[in-house]
Amino acid sequence: MPETPEEFYARIGGDPLPLPDVVSWDPFPFEGELTVKPLRAPEPEEPRPGEDGNPCWRCDNPDERVIWRDEHWTLAPLAEASGMPLVTILETREHMDFGHMNDELASEFGRISARIVRIVEGMPGIVRCHLGRWGDGGSHHHVWFFGRPEGFGQLRGSFATVWDDILPPGPEDVRRADLAHVAQRLAHHGGQALV
Repeated sequence: MPETPEEFYARIGGDPLPLPDVVSWDPFPFEGELTVKPLRAPEPEEPRPGEDGNPCWRCDNPDERVIWRDEHWTLAPLAEASGMPLVTILETREHMDFGHMNDELASEFGRISARIVRIVEGMPGIVRCHLGRWGDGGSHHHVWFFGRPEGFGQLRGSFATVWDDILPPGPEDVRRADLAHVAQRLAHHGGQALV
C-alpha cells in the first residue's frame, strides 16, 4: 500500500531537499543558483474544473478552437501560439476522465493518438511528437501533443513543455497551416477537419 499523505510528508518534510541530477542535463532550461522549494504539508485537494459542480470549459465550449472532430473526440490547439512548432490537445466529447474510458474508447484513443504522432512526426522540421497527460488542470479527458523541432536536442524530453512556455511563438500563418495539415490528414482516417 502507498504511504498516507502524512507518512509521505513525515519522511520528506522539514529538511532541505537536494537539487536533482536533471539540473545538469542539457535540456534543463535554467542556469545559475537554484534551490528546491520546501515541501508543504498535505492540504485538502481542491476540486478540478468539471468536478463537484465546478464548470467544465470544454463542455461549455464544445466546438471552441476545434480543428478536427468525430463522434467521440475533438482535437484543438491552444488559444494562442506557444514556443513549440505545434501543440494540440485531444479530448473526449463526452465529459469523462482518463480512467473512465471503456475499452472500446481507450482503443480509439490509442489509434487516434498514434495517427496524430505519425502525422506530426511526418511534417518537415519536426522530429518528435511528445504526449503528455497530467490531469490536474481539469477532469475532462485531455492529452497534449507537442511537436519538437528537428535539430534541437536541447528541447528533448519532459522539459519540452517548459521550453514551450519559455520560447517565443512562431508565425501565426505557419501555425494555422500546420494545424490545418494535421486536421486534414487526420480526417483521412475518419472524422471531419474543421480548418
